This record gives sequence, structure tokens and C-alpha cells, in this order.
Amino acid sequence: MTKIGYFLSSEQFGPKELIDQAKRAEAAGFDALWISDHYHPWNDEQGESPFVWGVIGALSEATSLPVSTAVTCPTVRMHPAVVAQASATAAVQLDGRFVLGVGSGEALNEHILGDNWPSVGVRQEMLEEAVGIIRRMHEGGEISHHGKHYEVQEAQVYTRPEQPVPIYVSGFGPKGVELAARIGDGYSISMPDGELVKQFRDAGGGDKPVQGGTKVCWDRDPDAALKTAHRLWGNEGLPGQTSQILPRPKDFAALMSLVPPETVAESVACGPDPEKHIAQVRKYIDADIDEVYVQQIGPDMDGFFGAWERDVLPQVRG
Repeated sequence: MTKIGYFLSSEQFGPKELIDQAKRAEAAGFDALWISDHYHPWNDEQGESPFVWGVIGALSEATSLPVSTAVTCPTVRMHPAVVAQASATAAVQLDGRFVLGVGSGEALNEHILGDNWPSVGVRQEMLEEAVGIIRRMHEGGEISHHGKHYEVQEAQVYTRPEQPVPIYVSGFGPKGVELAARIGDGYSISMPDGELVKQFRDAGGGDKPVQGGTKVCWDRDPDAALKTAHRLWGNEGLPGQTSQILPRPKDFAALMSLVPPETVAESVACGPDPEKHIAQVRKYIDADIDEVYVQQIGPDMDGFFGAWERDVLPQVRG
């Protein structure tokens, strides 16, 4: 049976709000939690960006649900040796209910230290080397690493979980999907793309778990819901590599005006109609995605969690 989880958006909500949403999600019957890992939000309207590892520590005391990052970039802003320690600590705090989701990142978050933004191919090289370092450090013992992109000198992670932390990899395009299938324990995507899932499984992913994230905007007024979704998340309608190369929230905001509301409505269920929300989740189920994580964009959390507990979750699990 497909797991239905809740997507905690660190770009849109502060740490206390995220903890409250996690508690509500568990009470409403969601199976697990996804949490985004950003330094900046996509645009100033979203307005938040707490340090994810601090929030995860609080989540470990606030909920019994599994938690996955969606996704952490362990290559530029955060050195893989530091991510190895952070993720091992998170897994201990969560009693093994933690998945480290990783990806090759976006300039939006990774340019802040002044590093040049590498090409896609180089970023994929860096990700593969970083994942190798993290896995070695999770095994225990002192390691040194002298690689193409990273140096690690006599480092050891002392606080580790009993079992290695599962690492799920995000990737798009043939090379990205092949890399995810080869080095990941699972796959993370943000669209109901059955062809991508098939490519992942055919490339060696087999029956490894696939996670997918989506957004809805529950509001009693469908028009108000669409306006909110377009104002906060119009960036998701930008084409191609745009999301990987723009460095500042204001750059995304400048281009969001070119995205019509109708484009947002194609991927975000807006309004109170449970059938729209059910249909959106079923697109992910039909794409052979094992775990679907849903974010409520709008401010009416009472309405969202009540409607999903009553009208949506029983139907998508039935």
C-alpha cells in the first residue's frame, strides 16, 4: 500500500509552525514526514528558511513519524563529512526513522559561499563522491579521503545509529536517474512521472522505494486558493534548468510573473473539493510511486487537516 506522508516546507514556514504541522499530520493519520532543506526560500513571499537539522532534532521529540530530507545538498554549502555527522545524529534522535534524501542542489542555496556554480555533469560527480564519503563515515572508524572534489582528514563520526542511514537520491534526465539507481537506497522526485520511475527501476533501482512530493492549496474559496498558490509557488511553473541556476529569491520572483495561474492549477489542487485532492494523489500512485508527500500551501491548516483526515486519506488508501 502506498504511504501518504506530509511535506513540511521549510521555505514557507518557521520552525515552530513546522513542528505544529508535524503533530497535526500525525494526529490526522499521515504516515511519514518530508522536510525541505534550503538556505533561501524560492521567493520573498514564502519568507522562511530555518536550519533543517535543528528542526529535525525538535521533530524527534514531537512526533513518532519517520522523517526524510527532501532534499539535502551535501556538496557545496555543506561538506559531506558534516552532512555525515548531522544525518547520523538525526537517525539516532529518531531511533532509526530517518532517511537522508540528497540531490545535486540549486545555485539558490549553494552559491552563498562564493563558489562557482558547476555544470550538471560536475554536480553529479560531486554528489556521487559525497555519497561515498557519507556512507564510509556512517560505517564507523576514522577515515581520510583525497578525492577529485573533497578532502577528509582523519575524521570519525562517533554518534551513529545501529543501522546505516538510508540515502535516497534525487535526479532527472538519463544520467541523473542512472546515478540515483546506482548509488541510492531509494529515489526522490517531485512530479508524478511514471516514465522517470520506470527509468529508475530499469537502470538498477528495481524495487527500491520511490518518494514523490506534491502541493495542494485547501481553501473554502477555490479562486483564493489559486491566487495563494500562484503567489507563493509560481516558481514551480518555470521551465528547464531555471530552478537550478538562478541565485537569488528576487530572480525567481522576477520570472514568476511570466507563469500564468493556469499553469500552477495544472499541478496544484486548489479549493475544498476532496475529489481534486484525491485525483492529484492518485496521479502519483498510478506513476508507481511508493510514498507520496503532500504540502498544504494555504493558511487554513484546520481546514486542510480536517478535510484530509475525513475525506481524502480514507479514499486514497481504500
